[in-house]
Amino acid sequence: MKLPITPYRAPSPLPRTEWIVHLTDATASVRLARELPITSELSEVVPQEGDRVLGTVNVGFRDRVALVARETPGGVQIISGVEPTAIESNSQLSTYLDRAITGRRSADTLSVGVIGYGPFGGMGYSHGLACSETPGLELVAAVDPSDERRKAAETDFPGIRTYVDAGEMLADGGIDLAIVATPPVYHAPIATQLLEAGIHAIVEKPMCLTTADADRLILLSEERDLLVTVHQSRRWDRDYLALRAVIESGAVGQVFNIETFVGGFGHPCRAWHSEESISGGAIYDWGSHHVDWIIQLYGSMPSVVRCVGHKRVWHDITNLDQLTLHMLWPDGREATFRQSDVAAIRRPKFYVQGDSGTIEGHYRPMVREGLEPGRGFVREESHHAEAPVELSISHFDGTASRVAPAPHPGWGFHRNLADHLLLGEPLAVSPTSTRDVVRVLEAGHRSAAEGGTVIDLD
Repeated sequence: MKLPITPYRAPSPLPRTEWIVHLTDATASVRLARELPITSELSEVVPQEGDRVLGTVNVGFRDRVALVARETPGGVQIISGVEPTAIESNSQLSTYLDRAITGRRSADTLSVGVIGYGPFGGMGYSHGLACSETPGLELVAAVDPSDERRKAAETDFPGIRTYVDAGEMLADGGIDLAIVATPPVYHAPIATQLLEAGIHAIVEKPMCLTTADADRLILLSEERDLLVTVHQSRRWDRDYLALRAVIESGAVGQVFNIETFVGGFGHPCRAWHSEESISGGAIYDWGSHHVDWIIQLYGSMPSVVRCVGHKRVWHDITNLDQLTLHMLWPDGREATFRQSDVAAIRRPKFYVQGDSGTIEGHYRPMVREGLEPGRGFVREESHHAEAPVELSISHFDGTASRVAPAPHPGWGFHRNLADHLLLGEPLAVSPTSTRDVVRVLEAGHRSAAEGGTVIDLD
């Protein structure tokens, strides 16, 4: 966004270093951090009569005015004691100032229902926690056919209503949006039910199992002027955010190959995750995240996909033991996603090649170590739990560097959801972008079933 910024320079500005800007407009800063670090020179602004103070910096135990909004003949101007480039490079500060000068603000709260509350600590609890910590969202209802899980929801979030099925919840009313956290095979019919009832539909990944179903959901949402989107939560993973920032900085030049991996050696995930008739197939699970990452990093859809699957070890379940999805772009760029439950040695989580360097990030299991009375040294490795990876970058000139995971973004998806529905700000996960993911997954699943058929998406 292009903000109307007029720089203000004091005769003796404070040096260029990191300053903490305190946001003074509580309404405009909703769902944003109230204090934002920026690197800039600092000039203390002297407000004129009628100016609105938007930001201060505390120096020497005294608040110095750093940002004001001023009415001018040409419209509202931001008078800034910090460098405009520092504002433009900070998305939260830019959003805050845009809201403050345009008057986009809302004190409304959206009532949220979760369909498929799930097991202890599962997605229902996660969405409820996100709603409780995101101003503008309130979990008011949970649906689950299990008596035990409905009781768990009532314990986790006292005062919410619980139901056996979505129809009961919709009949009661009082819901603005609902999150579908059921197994994938049920996503399309339940999202359709919500949209037809006039409720915004947020679906867990994948959006659905076929491109045709995705098209129908998008068309229905447009006809009803409602939102349909997908909880692509891993767009806010700290290591992915770091990887994206490195690529966008041009640190390794033009990227032409992306490889991602997930898995290890162990029995596939429990419950529906390993049953093809419910999951849609192994590719729809982690592939929903990794294919989304790859498409986001390249900025476009592949033109050709090919997937090879293996069934070698785990014959008590129907999902594949391993799959390798290869994607090709019209300009020659390529990407590979591999998911395996028969990999005794893990591949890197990320391996990205550019024309001037390479990025690699290896899995780091969550390990707890300590001394316990009577037991001595104890080491516990969490099953299927990983820490965000650190990235290694090597260049052809022999130089190398390491990049830590990005700062924790909080409930990024839910914050954006509230900003979009309450303030009209851009939606981070567009329905068409999730439809693109489904199209690749559907083609990959078909390719594997046909023994590795090459499928042209064009």
